[in-house]
Amino acid sequence: MLNYLILIVLLLYLHCITMEKLQLHITISPELYTKDPESSVLGQKIVSKSIEMINDLGFEDFTFKKLGLEIGSNESSVYRYFESKHALLVYLIDWYWSWVEYRLVFATLNVPSVEAQLTQAISILTTEVTEDNSFSYINEVLLNRIIITESSKAYHTKAIDSENQKGYYKTYKRVVQRVSDFVSEINPSYEFPHMLISTVIEGAHHQRYFSKHLPALTDFEEGKNNIVRFYTDLVFNTLSQK
Repeated sequence: MLNYLILIVLLLYLHCITMEKLQLHITISPELYTKDPESSVLGQKIVSKSIEMINDLGFEDFTFKKLGLEIGSNESSVYRYFESKHALLVYLIDWYWSWVEYRLVFATLNVPSVEAQLTQAISILTTEVTEDNSFSYINEVLLNRIIITESSKAYHTKAIDSENQKGYYKTYKRVVQRVSDFVSEINPSYEFPHMLISTVIEGAHHQRYFSKHLPALTDFEEGKNNIVRFYTDLVFNTLSQK
């Protein structure tokens, strides 16, 4: 037990050092790119600028030709990193959920009760995203907007089954599994933990979108944290039912 506590303290200490030096690294599956964009300044610029452009233009109007012009490079140089803009979108989605998973791990690591862990997890999944300075070239706020507005365009394709088999969406599934495990620990007889958590995630995204564009469809109020409160109540009320 003592060794386990020492390990936790060491991990937290290393995490703090890493955060201060802005060296936290998220590893993405090589299946999702042709050349690792984190391996070069150009690759990081491609990712950074693509987030800005997809947020501004929308995925349909975004092209590698436009991206090349923005970063002062040839369109062909972008293709050296990603074989298509669909592949780039999947990469961004995977990066986002890897970042969410990292936040879940550290937010729940030292939390004593599973109920408190689940509360913390729901908050991370539903609260409005703020920029994380641990990653100098990624704007998480803009990336979150892309996840809300564009991520379904990656899933709703004819290639989804083959891409799923290749592990394209394993990080998102791992996030759902991690939080579903909290649900099952609190109420082992509850039949639908994955459905509940994926509904929380996708529903919260819809509510964020509605709050900006279709406010009559939501009960969002600035400064009241209603979306987080709603989904926290929804989950715990559901689990308390016999």
